[in-house]
Amino acid sequence: MSNEIVNTFLQNMADTATAMELDAHLNLISKDVQLLGFPGFDVINFNDWATQCKREFAEGFIKDVSYEGLKIITQTEKRIMFKTIELVEATDGTKNIMGIEVVIEQEQDNQWRITRERILPVDEVKQDKSTS
Repeated sequence: MSNEIVNTFLQNMADTATAMELDAHLNLISKDVQLLGFPGFDVINFNDWATQCKREFAEGFIKDVSYEGLKIITQTEKRIMFKTIELVEATDGTKNIMGIEVVIEQEQDNQWRITRERILPVDEVKQDKSTS
């Protein structure tokens, strides 16, 4: 069940980002979100994330977003923690591939949203690949 929830969630993240549907994309992110591990920042909050999305979407920066290699770490009825690889291709041809650890929670309106995301160090991603 959690694989289905996470795969649907990630597909929605990818689809809304690729289509640059700002409101739909931001609806997948909790107002209480914390993004950790982004170089140069301690913690990125919802407003920071929203500002970045607004700029990238307005500039037509994103060509494609996809995810691969889902690994569920732990789960409860309303919270799922998992790792995956996020692939973002920009319209200028550059590609950003990074491992992420994500917590999604089903909030009071029953919508699943990211509440925590951690960008994984390269050595942790390599370790995960070697143990899967």
